[in-house]
Amino acid sequence: MTGGVRPVAPDLRRRLRRPGDALPNASIGTVPILWYNAEVEALGIDVRADALLDEIARLGYEGTQLGSDFAEGVALQDALSARGLRLAEVYAALPATEAGLAGDALAIGRERLRLLHAGGGDVLCVAIDGTPERDAFAGRATDPTAPRFSESGWDGLAEVLGRLAAETVAAGHRLAFHPHAGTFVETPAEIERLVATTDSTTVGLCIDVGHHLVGGGDPVETLTALGDRVTHVHLKDVDPAVLGRLSDGGLGGLDAAVLGGLFTELGAGALDLLGVVRVLVDRGYAGWLMVEQDRSWEPPSEAAAIGRRVLAGALAVVGSERARGAS
Repeated sequence: MTGGVRPVAPDLRRRLRRPGDALPNASIGTVPILWYNAEVEALGIDVRADALLDEIARLGYEGTQLGSDFAEGVALQDALSARGLRLAEVYAALPATEAGLAGDALAIGRERLRLLHAGGGDVLCVAIDGTPERDAFAGRATDPTAPRFSESGWDGLAEVLGRLAAETVAAGHRLAFHPHAGTFVETPAEIERLVATTDSTTVGLCIDVGHHLVGGGDPVETLTALGDRVTHVHLKDVDPAVLGRLSDGGLGGLDAAVLGGLFTELGAGALDLLGVVRVLVDRGYAGWLMVEQDRSWEPPSEAAAIGRRVLAGALAVVGSERARGAS
């Protein structure tokens, strides 16, 4: 997997992280789903793990989520190290129905934690897996007829997250729960329920600002309100026209919306990126910023390059604002 590593321009990451930029202690990564969307079969693309890691490094990123065909353990650590990358996160999708998590959910989470630990990674990013019934209400999950977790389902989720978080912390990592469109934790009210029923010292939150927009939330307001409970951030942008069709019931759910171009390049959609960065600066955020898009209709590396540079621009603008305000 480490053969044929493409060299990275030695000053690229330095040029994208300049003195005076905002969030100097945050790390910036990306997610392989931009190159291949494993959740939507029609968006699959054949890309080798070594070539994908080469691209992530070449474009100036510092880390990556675990890809579906990446190596494990020491082999993965070596492949990342050869490219100056880190394993930012491993994603764990826990199967569920309205009644609650499936019986194997904890085992699935533990296996993903094993991969995180073996690869020397940072964050176990946990979400509920989507179901066709809830997917059909993505973007309009406040509809009274939308399927929801039962009371026992919420209790079971809190119990599993508590156990998995304790094991994650004991292994030297962090757990962050990712509210996700098309699942039973999508809307602001559902996020509030999750926050109220889990331990703030071990169960952090990953706010994916794109999914939060789809779920009817305001990322800037939510990041402000939740403060330090947010320990991990996914940055993706949303095409407002496609979101409007999804919210009006004109699309068949999240998968159909993704195929219709719901997620767009960072800076090209409805996201208030500068507002997000300003809030994170106010609280001294030092976690990961994961640039993501599910997925691009342009060449994936082109979209990844745009996202990285748009974020660099936002960090420069907010850093300059803060410098002027302090003078």
